[in-house]
Amino acid sequence: MLAAAGQPRFRARQVWAWAARGVNGYEQMTDIPAELREQLERELPFSSLALSEEARSSDGTVKALFATGDGRPLEAVLMRFKDGRRSICVSSQSGCPLTCSFCATGAMRFARNLTASEILDQALHFRRTEAIDHCVFMGMGEPMLNLDGVLAACERLPEIGITHRRTTISTVGWIPGIERLAESDMPIRLALSLHAADPALRSRLMPVNDRYPLADVLEACRAFYERKRRRVFVEYVMLAGVNDRYEQALQLAQALTRASRRSAGDRSGVTQSIFKVNLIPYNPSDPEGDANGRPRYEGSSRESIAAFRSTLEAQGVPVTVRLTRGRDIAAACGQLAARSAGSGERELDRAAAPG
Repeated sequence: MLAAAGQPRFRARQVWAWAARGVNGYEQMTDIPAELREQLERELPFSSLALSEEARSSDGTVKALFATGDGRPLEAVLMRFKDGRRSICVSSQSGCPLTCSFCATGAMRFARNLTASEILDQALHFRRTEAIDHCVFMGMGEPMLNLDGVLAACERLPEIGITHRRTTISTVGWIPGIERLAESDMPIRLALSLHAADPALRSRLMPVNDRYPLADVLEACRAFYERKRRRVFVEYVMLAGVNDRYEQALQLAQALTRASRRSAGDRSGVTQSIFKVNLIPYNPSDPEGDANGRPRYEGSSRESIAAFRSTLEAQGVPVTVRLTRGRDIAAACGQLAARSAGSGERELDRAAAPG
């Protein structure tokens, strides 16, 4: 817009620098001529997103529900930690086409990929409140299905305050995206949503496993480590009676150890794991429930999570348990957006009904 208006190239850099520092609008950009600021205000929306709802948790977590210019819902979360970290969780798509059975986003209709601007505007929304220093692409959508937009946004994140080494992209195991990320010059971290090492169970929880089996995904993660020399995070949602038994912990440890040994070229002795497991207490979303309206999944008990962790550690696998954040504000991925989208979809369905 500035180029079309005949403005010098440095004006665009000035505007972006102000936005990246967290100003609330064009009127605060004091080194931009007043007439130009007024023109920008008239002709160029300051954000590509409109805030629809914001929920605040007692633990400091803030969840924002946005709408795109064409009315598509998406979410982003700010997590505040006692050590001073300010981490944001952002979305890469509105909805998700991969239908993981425990995820509220997977129950939504997939709308579209988000643009790089729509991804960045999630970060800028929170930057206007306070400094932020970590970013995870673990919100709505599969980032590897929108990797062009995701990487374009990542190029700008350091100017907001989030370095590439503090940026993590999560995937359900979309191998072409893992391979492309390994080729990127940006030292971005990789996280794998695994959730079950048994092929049949993983396919039931995550249908993508039929297309990209776990053994092949772990091989792609091993190749990523070989290229980047950066440990891969493994996300594992703890579901009571589904994936939290002792033998399932052993199966997970064995799968990760095999991949680590192949990476080290050591098939005989114990080697350092290239994976770090993050056990995630389940934050119930239950967008549909079963036929009787009961929750399809319940979270594992603290005792089950502790036993699972001990089993992994005994096998030499590094493991942490994620702090639960925002449980009192429906902070599980997609909950607010699924509710919003469901309402909008019902309106569309009624409008399209005969008569």
